[in-house]
This record gives sequence, structure tokens and C-alpha cells, in this order.
Amino acid sequence: MEIMILKNGLIWTENRWVKSDLKIDEGKIAVISSSITPEEREEVMDANGNLVIPGLIDLHVHLREPGFTEKETIKTGTEAAVRGGFTTIACMPNTKPVIDNVETLHYLQERIREESRCHVLPYAALTTRLAGKELTNFEELTKLGAFAFTDDGVGLQTASTMYEAMKKAKLVGKAVVAHCEDMSLVKGGAMHEGEKSRELGIPGILSISESVQIARDVLLAEATGVHYHVCHVSTKESVRIIRDAKKAGIHVTAEVSPHHLLLTEDDIKKNDANWKMNPPLRSKEDRAALREGLLDGTIDFIATDHAPHTPEEKQEGFERSPFGIVGLETAFSILYTKLVTDEGFCTLEELLHWLTVAPSNAFSLGKGVIKEGEIADITIIDLQKEENIDASTFASKGRNTPFHGWNVKGLPIVTIVNGEVKWNKGGVAVC
Repeated sequence: MEIMILKNGLIWTENRWVKSDLKIDEGKIAVISSSITPEEREEVMDANGNLVIPGLIDLHVHLREPGFTEKETIKTGTEAAVRGGFTTIACMPNTKPVIDNVETLHYLQERIREESRCHVLPYAALTTRLAGKELTNFEELTKLGAFAFTDDGVGLQTASTMYEAMKKAKLVGKAVVAHCEDMSLVKGGAMHEGEKSRELGIPGILSISESVQIARDVLLAEATGVHYHVCHVSTKESVRIIRDAKKAGIHVTAEVSPHHLLLTEDDIKKNDANWKMNPPLRSKEDRAALREGLLDGTIDFIATDHAPHTPEEKQEGFERSPFGIVGLETAFSILYTKLVTDEGFCTLEELLHWLTVAPSNAFSLGKGVIKEGEIADITIIDLQKEENIDASTFASKGRNTPFHGWNVKGLPIVTIVNGEVKWNKGGVAVC
């Protein structure tokens, strides 16, 4: 592996941005200094005063492989990740077959080794075939490298099964990661139940279908002592429950997706399934609660819930199309543009924290910092660079996004994984 000198970057250190050079050697950050003179045959990249940050981390991604490669593959999904500035992602197990046994997990890991462009942490399922009945073999899956356990895509409907799953996860030192949805309250809904669902004549999904499972689960987490993590929080009631659980000392963490921070049901103008995701876009009051929860630490970090589908599937309207939108290639730019630049809701440093340090800390990954001796997972961001989001240019096979056509700035222009350049948008000189 060649030595690389990254010059003239702005690095966040000791609560300030400092113009510095980096030397990368054997995949690690060897030196950080105000000036490094390259030696002969050392590769040099000029960051031109742009931000040099820890690689972004996304702990909620659907790569669709095995089984749904028409939607996404490990190769296309991780290419989308590095183009979005992500160096570490975690992939969900709701594939075909489900990642619910050691043979399938081993196959997935082999595919990751062969095809991935970034670090990929594989989840394993809580229950066989995500059916919510028979628990998987937590011990064997953990030994083989399962990152955590989840039945993402469906809520675990039975309290006794969740309780037993939490006990097993606690024994192997892994988190239970929950998609919270009480199906007895969903009843075929396709979007948030509110004024917009009534206006469009589309069956609605009650907010409490999410929050009642969280309320149940935090008490089970308290009883078992497990690390319980809530996926894609979307309602004000959910935020309140998680806040109270944390105050009670329960080991609960939570994530929120970019679309729930930026959009509401009012943004849906017609029956277009590129706006259909699960959980659905909620009310303005819900969005305000999510933002407040992120600021006060109730919600720990941001995760995209990148969920690609084919264009044909997404042309079927709200009631017939699958849930989900893509997010890896747009996450940083839309969040920076709207939350930092346009609205002043948060600082750049806060946004970077929620996309790097916070997810790493929540799951003890040991990532999310630029420091001598650490793995060289680095993203360069050009805060001035602007573009219109064009879904047709995505590396992901998925084109299903409500952000097509948005004008954004703050673009990832270089992504380095283990000291190797995996994405260079152009214009960054390599000598």
C-alpha cells in the first residue's frame, strides 16, 4: 500500500478547524502536522482548504443482496455509500434468504469481501425468516461476526419473543435493533394518518403503531439489561418515551432518518410512491419533536435507511408500491443545505457529530475520529460546491427519492477507506 500525503485540509481538532497535512501509511493515519514535505514516490493529494473529516457512518442500510439484486447489490450499494462520503455502513438482514443462519451470513461476508467499496457490518435476524417466532442462534451468529440483531422491516409482534431475544442478545453482548410497528394498528395503511392521507384518499398509519412497541420494549430492555436501539424514530410520542427511558437509566439508543428531519406529510402533493417510506412522513409537530430530540441527545444519531427499489415497483402508487427510499448519495448534502445553511437549525460540527462520532459511540465501533494511529477512513467535503440532485446519475440501482431536483451544496468529493481512495468526484489533484 502506497504512502499518501493529504495536504491543505481543514481538520476539526480541539474544537476548532485547523489547516493541516496528513500522512497515510499502511492504511492508517501516520502523521498529522501543519506541514509535511513529501518524499520521493509518495503520492500527494491537495485538499485545497476543504474539510477533511472522519468517514461518515450509516448503521441502517439495505444492500438487498442476496436475493434482490435487481434492486441493489453489495457492489452498487457500497459504491453509492462512498459517493455519499460513507466509509462504514451496516446492512440489514431482510434479504432472500434472510440472514438468519451461519451459512447465509458466511455467504454474505464472502460477497462483502469480494465486492464492497467500504466497511460493511452485517446484521443478523432476531427470528428465523423474520417470522417473529423462532429465535436464531445468537451464539453462532455472533461468533461468525454478526454486528447486531434485528428483524428490520417488520415489528416483533410478541412481547415474550422480544423478551427472550433480549436475554440472548445480552448474553452475547450484542444490541437488539428494533423496527417498531404494531401491525394490529397498521391495518393496510400506506402513509401517515392525517389531513394529507384523507385529502389523497390513501389509507393511513397511526402514529401509535410505532410508539406502543417502543413503550413495551424499553421496559423489556430494563428487565434484561440489553442494549436496545430504536430504528428510524418518527413520532413525538416515540421521542417522549425514549427520553423518559434514558432518564430512567435504561440502555436505549435511537436514530432518525434525514427524510423525517426534513420533510412532513404536507410535502406530499400527489400519489407518488417516491414519497412512500416506513415509517411514513409524519406531521410538522412530529418533525419538531424529532429535531428537539436530536439536539438534546434523546436521539443519538442520523441513519439513512437507504432502501432501494426498482423504478417499476415505485410506479404503482402508494397503496401498491413497496416502502422505502434511497439515501446514501444525498444524505450529507441535503442535511447540510437545509439544516445548517438554510435554516440554521444546527451547526456543521453538530451535523458531523451525528454522522460520525455519535453512531460510533452508540455501538462502540472505535471510529469517527481523525487521529494519529487510527485507520485512514476519511472524507473530503467541499462546502461551496453545488449541484442539482439527479437520481438518474446515482450509483445505486435505486432511483426512488423525493429529493430529485433539489439544489444542494456541501458535497463529498473524496472518500478514502483504509487509506485507499474509493471515490474522487474530480477536481482534486493527485500528484
